[in-house]
Amino acid sequence: MDRKRFIKSLALLPLISRSMNLKDLNKMTSTMSNTGKMPVLFLGHGSPMNAIEENEFVTEFRKLGKELARPNAILCISAHWETKGTFVTAMQNPPTIHDFGGFPQALFDVQYPAKGSPELAQETKSIITKTEVGLDDKWGLDHGAWSVIKHLYPNADIPVIQMSIDYSQPAKYHYELAKEISSLRQKGVLIIGSGNIVHNLRMVAWKKLNEQYAYDWAIEANEKMKSHILSGDHQKLIDFKSQGKAFDLAIPTPEHYLPLLYTLALKEENEKITLFNDKAVGGSLSMTSLKIESE
Repeated sequence: MDRKRFIKSLALLPLISRSMNLKDLNKMTSTMSNTGKMPVLFLGHGSPMNAIEENEFVTEFRKLGKELARPNAILCISAHWETKGTFVTAMQNPPTIHDFGGFPQALFDVQYPAKGSPELAQETKSIITKTEVGLDDKWGLDHGAWSVIKHLYPNADIPVIQMSIDYSQPAKYHYELAKEISSLRQKGVLIIGSGNIVHNLRMVAWKKLNEQYAYDWAIEANEKMKSHILSGDHQKLIDFKSQGKAFDLAIPTPEHYLPLLYTLALKEENEKITLFNDKAVGGSLSMTSLKIESE
């Protein structure tokens, strides 16, 4: 090679490198083949004991898992991962996190060894423009994720990543952020919000925790929320702090409620909402869950 050709080849190296990076990214995302648009779920996860107990709620989760098209991967927004800023888990093998105390050893013995998906984490990071998304290698799957996903997919054979909730941001921010990940539904990604729309642990009637019992304010809040969900009045749900005392008691802190907004933000026109597990427990908790899917 003469000197002129050698210098020219050096000048092309950045372009070749950039081209390779684009090819690598395209190869990475092509592994998540386009499918029919996946549904979106909000799952009321309730007590961690639902991971190992037999009850009507987990029965419905199992039924749902059998009815859904098999996803290529799962992205879960759990009430139990709050951060300053937004992050997605990006490790190959996320650990099962037992982020609770005072429960039987059998619950701590549960492992959910689903693989992670660094590729989906990178794809999620790349499509979000509202904020800089960090790639996390320290979290894993908390009980807001694995305690319900294990009933949907007991073989732990579908990759799972989590996206954190930025506790410093208002409800509208989370709703708008969720809209930016809608394209993942076309790539076979099942997006799950996991929390409880009525969640006030300080007022739980512990002696009735295993009973379908609710305070009047919990019933009022749950019914109004369902009305807004089914009518498509998302603005009232975003403005939950302005909806009166029942909402204030139902949502003393927002982390269990915000995953609902992530789910609703992904609803498109001509999609239907189905409610299930619409029961209260312990007076101040609602297991109300929903599925959004094409008509």
